Amino acid sequence: MISKGYIYHFVHVKDSNSETPTLESAPVVNEFPEVFPEDLLGVPLEREIDFERDRHEGYTRKTCSSLFPDTQPISIPPYIMDLAMLKELKKQLKDLLDKGFIRPSISPWGAPVLFVKKKDGAHKMCIDYHQLNRVTI
Repeated sequence: MISKGYIYHFVHVKDSNSETPTLESAPVVNEFPEVFPEDLLGVPLEREIDFERDRHEGYTRKTCSSLFPDTQPISIPPYIMDLAMLKELKKQLKDLLDKGFIRPSISPWGAPVLFVKKKDGAHKMCIDYHQLNRVTI
């Protein structure tokens, strides 16, 4: 309890010699290993979402769309990448395709990808949805 007239100091002490905790060091992870797999085995099961085929545009979209009315498909050209990043993109896309997380698309909607360097030096693929966010209600 803090009272008037008393000085209190809040201190957070961290042992700089201690190791950073890992996921495996948490007791609940060891107790339920099936919940924390090393690698994901695929995408979640399909959910019931109403889709409709637009006969004029030739693409599939949600009927409960939260886009501004009369929004046309947005397709932004890819960002320029050097050869090393293009190879990394191809590698990551192949991995995602092989795992079943993504599939080829003929949608007129498209967003560019870019890479963010992680602390361990690896590259994380990110999708730039800025333009889509502008037309989302």
